[in-house]
Amino acid sequence: MATADPPAKLSLESLDIISPEHYERNGYPHREWAYLRAHAPVFWYDRPNVDPFYAITKYADIVEIGKQPEKFLNEPRLAIFTKEFTPPEEVPARHLLNMDPPDHGKYRNVASKQFTPRMVKGLEPHVRRITRDVLDEAAKKDHGDFVQDVSAKITIAVIAEMLGVPRRDWELLFRWTNEIIAPQDPEFQRNASVEETINGARMELFQYFNAMAQERRRKPTHDIVSVVANGSVNGQPLPPKELLSYYFLLVVAGNETTRNAMTGGLLAFVENPGEWAKLQKHASLLDAAVEEIVRWTTPVIQFARTATQDYRLRGTTIRKGESVCLFYASGNRDEEVFPDGDRFRVDRTLNPHIAFGRGEHVCLGAHLARLEIRCALEALRERLESIELAGPVDRVRSSFVGGIKRVPIRYKLAPARA
Repeated sequence: MATADPPAKLSLESLDIISPEHYERNGYPHREWAYLRAHAPVFWYDRPNVDPFYAITKYADIVEIGKQPEKFLNEPRLAIFTKEFTPPEEVPARHLLNMDPPDHGKYRNVASKQFTPRMVKGLEPHVRRITRDVLDEAAKKDHGDFVQDVSAKITIAVIAEMLGVPRRDWELLFRWTNEIIAPQDPEFQRNASVEETINGARMELFQYFNAMAQERRRKPTHDIVSVVANGSVNGQPLPPKELLSYYFLLVVAGNETTRNAMTGGLLAFVENPGEWAKLQKHASLLDAAVEEIVRWTTPVIQFARTATQDYRLRGTTIRKGESVCLFYASGNRDEEVFPDGDRFRVDRTLNPHIAFGRGEHVCLGAHLARLEIRCALEALRERLESIELAGPVDRVRSSFVGGIKRVPIRYKLAPARA
């Protein structure tokens, strides 16, 4: 486990907001983001370990850019990565995250009906059953790792069953997700190679879902793999690379972000027991608590955009072709929108967070994520009698997704109510 760095005096010349090792050791750089919001909200970040970009840290600016896809493209730079990690060009081809209008809307519509509020509402008994089964298993002992024993199991099971992946292969989804999201993390690497890790995981995932898609075209079912395999864009089946990239996105985004929000939410309650007591006393706060967990954790830290023309923002000219990085986790602590944003509050009633994005690329699975977190909260609220940390929290080495690898806990879970 990485040891946190001692707090250093901040300056624009030396602050670090992008090194994966910094996130692994210290968690999100909230001090640095607050400094930028106050002193340089549109900051040209130029360091030896990364291709330069404008760091956008204010809520209003993130929303402004996100709502103008014609002026700020998702391609060619999806997110900001340090130079030791360069995503391979040949895969995963084009997927929803790096598509721009009008293609984005056409491809999104292939599966969007599976994630509408009505469809997600129909999944509620299914998600409750999974949550109950996972907690029943966890209740057989009094200590463990919340990630491995609870949050990962719930989120993998939900998306795997929606996709139609058999239980024997669920562990594969978990492994591929970790390798794709955090190939810079030594724990997930294959032969200590970032390139081998991400290429290997992607190709294995593609081969797996290619076989599934071929089978679903022969024998259609009602799962999402079948829906996408038999879907069309402009009256034509999805091209092979785009088809497989769709599955890539559903698998990775479908469990990683919700897992980390659920884990970060549990950690927030352990660190703020008064808020847990408040939620236990008032069931009416459940929906607000879900939104606060999502705001507080903001699992997707940042995405990048590329300017298609010169653009003025807060007196700074962003030149055509230059990159901007939208730090959603910073926007969700912006003092102008959240005056007490550094407090975790389950009774926060005004919570217009941007953790699910804004504009064209608002998260496809937002309703599903809310349902999973709410079901977990409801079950824990009824069954969790005590909990405490049993060791240090272990974070993923990534500045793209705020992953948590381990949260060791001691706890007591009551049996489920009949």
